[in-house]
Amino acid sequence: VILLVHWLLTTWGCIGFSGSYAWANFTILALGVWAVAQRDSVDAISMFLGGLLATILLDIIHISVFYPLVTTWNRGRFSAGMAILSLLLKPFSCFLVYHMYRERGGDLLSRDFLGHSQEHSAYQTIDSPEPPADPFAVPEGGGQATRGY
Repeated sequence: VILLVHWLLTTWGCIGFSGSYAWANFTILALGVWAVAQRDSVDAISMFLGGLLATILLDIIHISVFYPLVTTWNRGRFSAGMAILSLLLKPFSCFLVYHMYRERGGDLLSRDFLGHSQEHSAYQTIDSPEPPADPFAVPEGGGQATRGY
């Protein structure tokens, strides 16, 4: 539904705004199609979310620069209205896409800037500097003799 609404509003917005407005929004909609097709991919939905956030800023700049040129005719006013409506719906869409991102297992808060997880598990790698504890070792002074199996 998010893709359909934004596709319709972007198509109507492209009546007056073309060029970079169309490229930015249709590219992000293509990422949205990828996110729908790859239901288990955290990367696809995170790129769609990042693209939506980026187009909020790009749409603000594009509409503010080209609004005076477009609104000289009725078609241009309609186009500007649809572009503004799309811009107003994008934060709500980001909210919904973020919840989809969380459902797919993504977590923005536990990762550093480069995407490495900050969580540490009990898993010990082979090249760990600490030797593993021997589960059959008897504490010294325990008084028990070693048994053979």
